[in-house]
Order: sequence, then structure tokens, then C-alpha cells
Amino acid sequence: MRFTGSTRLVIMMVASLWGTSIANKDWGSGYNNTNWGWGWGWGPYHPPNQTQGPNKINVGGSENWHFGFNYTEWAFQNGPFYFNDTLVFKYDPPSNNTFPHSVYLLPNLWSFLTCDLRRAKMIASPTQGGGDGFHFVLNRWRPYYFACGERNGFHCKVGRMRFMVVPLFRWNY
Repeated sequence: MRFTGSTRLVIMMVASLWGTSIANKDWGSGYNNTNWGWGWGWGPYHPPNQTQGPNKINVGGSENWHFGFNYTEWAFQNGPFYFNDTLVFKYDPPSNNTFPHSVYLLPNLWSFLTCDLRRAKMIASPTQGGGDGFHFVLNRWRPYYFACGERNGFHCKVGRMRFMVVPLFRWNY
């Protein structure tokens, strides 16, 4: 069976995200197996990551959702994201002083890479990012491709207002 280049990329991304998600798993030995020791009582002890429950994550951190910020890099540096985490998109509502922003969910990797919005679905309008922001729950195990759809994809292409997330399952200890 032959895979296309984009399919191989998605498989590699999902495999690496899965590997990252189990890296801090304590496999019952009482030791975190990300370092030497392998549970035999020698080597440094690292307590397992005790992240509890779904998180609310402000997209872009303190930068919020705006033109010119690299959200792909932000997602890479702030991941992994987990199943049932909530992404919060905060942006200024349209005015005479600000450009409008929106949030689109793109259908596939190719649409994400090319900022092709023809089959994308608007999930937040330009007015929904004010106040507490627009909340989106990662409630399926699938890749999510987000982008700003304003100016017919200009914000996505030139303003780098796009990122992808593959939520991972949270391991309970």
C-alpha cells in the first residue's frame, strides 16, 4: 500500500504526538521511564505528570488571536493538547481601528497548507472573539486545522493565523 506525501506527513505527526503523550507515563514501576533507572531503584526519580482534567487554553497566550503572530509555532511550543481541552480564541471585535478576525475549521491538511477556505467552515464570526472569547472543545480524536478566514485567506497565508492540533488522550495514573 502506497501513501501520498501528505498522508505520510500526517502519519508521522500523529505518531510523534502519540509518542510524546506516553513519554511521561509511569508504567507501574514507580519511576518515570524517560530517564535511566527503568524502575530498579537507581537513577533519578521523576514524578509522573499529574495534569488533571480538561484545560482551557488561550490561543496565542497573552498575544490572543491577531495578524502577524506565528500560531503554528505557538501550538508546537504549548502542546500537547488533550481530548476535551477547550481552545479560547480572543480577538478584538471589528472597528475603525482594527481589522476583523474570524476562526475557520479547515477540512484537511492540504486546505491548511494552502489556506484554501472553499470547503472550510466558519466556527466563529468576527464579533465572537470579544469578551470571554470563542470557546472550542477538542471533543474528537482527529486533526483540527484552524485558520483566520478574513480577506479571503490573506490572514492565514501572510499573517500566519493558522495552526493544527491533534488532541491526545489523557492517561490516568
